[in-house]
Amino acid sequence: MTNEAVKQTRQAIRRARRERPEAELVVTGCAAQIDPAAFAAMPEVDRVIGNAEKLLPQAWASEAKVQVQDILAVRETAPHLAASFSTHARAFVEVQNGCDHRCTFCAIPYGRGNSRSVPAGAVIDRIAMLAEAHGEVVLTGVDLTSYGHDLPGSPTLGSLVERILRHVPRLQRLRLSSLDGIEVDDRLFALLTQEPRVMPHVHLSLQAGDDMILKRMKRRHARAQSVVLAERLRAARPEIAIGADLIAGFPTEDETMFANTLALIGDCGVVHAHIFPYSPRAGTPAARMPQVAPATIRDRAARLRAAAAEQRASWLETLVGSRQQVLVERPGDRGHAENFAEVRLTAPRQTGETVNVTIARVEDGKLVA
Repeated sequence: MTNEAVKQTRQAIRRARRERPEAELVVTGCAAQIDPAAFAAMPEVDRVIGNAEKLLPQAWASEAKVQVQDILAVRETAPHLAASFSTHARAFVEVQNGCDHRCTFCAIPYGRGNSRSVPAGAVIDRIAMLAEAHGEVVLTGVDLTSYGHDLPGSPTLGSLVERILRHVPRLQRLRLSSLDGIEVDDRLFALLTQEPRVMPHVHLSLQAGDDMILKRMKRRHARAQSVVLAERLRAARPEIAIGADLIAGFPTEDETMFANTLALIGDCGVVHAHIFPYSPRAGTPAARMPQVAPATIRDRAARLRAAAAEQRASWLETLVGSRQQVLVERPGDRGHAENFAEVRLTAPRQTGETVNVTIARVEDGKLVA
């Protein structure tokens, strides 16, 4: 939650009040959790409810204007964290929330609390139900690879994936959201590279490609570790697609440091890139560091996006002529291959169906079959 995001949230609140003057306006989410007083002071806001309280029916029935407890004190691992939503063909299951790490640019722990995990039994029950109507389930979490350390026996994400695959044989495709590469152990690595129902798509939380910047971010990995992991993944499963989060213009980043991050896109073979221009969040250590000029941040973000787009375009061309398993999504003429490449179908198919197609060409950044 950056300062820019908070600014946009406040603008959205004012717009909502103008459009619905008669409605009760309740603010919740990470920004409200971190600074409830600021939102409560807005004349447009009727109530502020914290991230823990929003899950409690009594909080919505209460007339108290501010209901926000210390999120760092929340310890429950209730099955309500396994909330899901669907885009018809794909469903998402949140198995973990919160974060125990303290990256210098991030305010998430103060909005979501410490890491807590959903017990495997509750996750399996949820996925068994979803697998009846969904061709793919995606496991999500704020810090997904930290799953389980707070549960009895300290199970790992790998053990959770094994149990899901064993107990839900009907599940066709299991995809994992963003992973912290430093926590990909041998068990999880084997599942990512050897299990056909685990999709060949690994999205890594890299953030930067320069060791000094990584240290100032308080990340727990070095550049070389990211490169080695990506190389190992592709060697073990050549069809695997690497995604990554990268931040442009982190405080103190000079041109040489930025060049190391820019080169990381090629060194790791990143084909699904999420590029974020750095934006300071008040109260975080990074906000007190020497800042990079906004124009420089924008320029570096544009250069990262251009390099990522070039790498992605080259990768898509290598898929022309290949056979791909595509899960058909709404509106029935498009979907995603197992490697998460978007595919447009020339003949519409039934939503939720998995089809085996031959890729004919690349068009507007998408595969056409």
